[in-house]
Amino acid sequence: MSATIRLASASDANQISAIYRHFVLNTPISFESEPPDVAETSRRIEAILTNYPWLVCEADGFIAGYAYASQHRARFHYQWSVDVTVYVHESFRRRRVAYALYTSLFSILPLQGFVMAHAGITLPNEGSIALHEAVGFLPIGIYRNVGYKLGRWHDVGWWQKSLCVPPFEPGNPVNLEQAQASLKWQQALTSGLEHLTL
Repeated sequence: MSATIRLASASDANQISAIYRHFVLNTPISFESEPPDVAETSRRIEAILTNYPWLVCEADGFIAGYAYASQHRARFHYQWSVDVTVYVHESFRRRRVAYALYTSLFSILPLQGFVMAHAGITLPNEGSIALHEAVGFLPIGIYRNVGYKLGRWHDVGWWQKSLCVPPFEPGNPVNLEQAQASLKWQQALTSGLEHLTL
């Protein structure tokens, strides 16, 4: 099976929305109540790609999973931190797709000047915890009973990963277009491929 990791595009919205739909409708992993349609998913992809990476793992033309970074907080002095998330199609579970996507994502983010990544995990979720800790996240706290879905209250745990040594005087992070000009871009983008077991 031929696989690649690449930047998402609006044309991927149909497959991406189908993957996400399952998690919205059937699990507390996402706290959204209605799955976004293809048009809304396309809008979200384009909005993220203005400043952050949104990656897909494509296997023989089929999107096996996706991962992206987004703004951690709106205030200026949070700008070196990001939130991250990853979702995998049910047909590609246990093939290290999420690990591969995160490997590439965490190789790209330092090229942009980001320093810290954060992930929220609805608890309990042993699989997601194991994934995040395998790629270097450490637990930092829990929001208790922070969301109600599918007939019960849920805690959300927070994990944090250092992307690089924090610089003494950081410059502003660069956008995705500027990062793609780096000589390290292609190597960073494809760095996760070696971890796939498709």
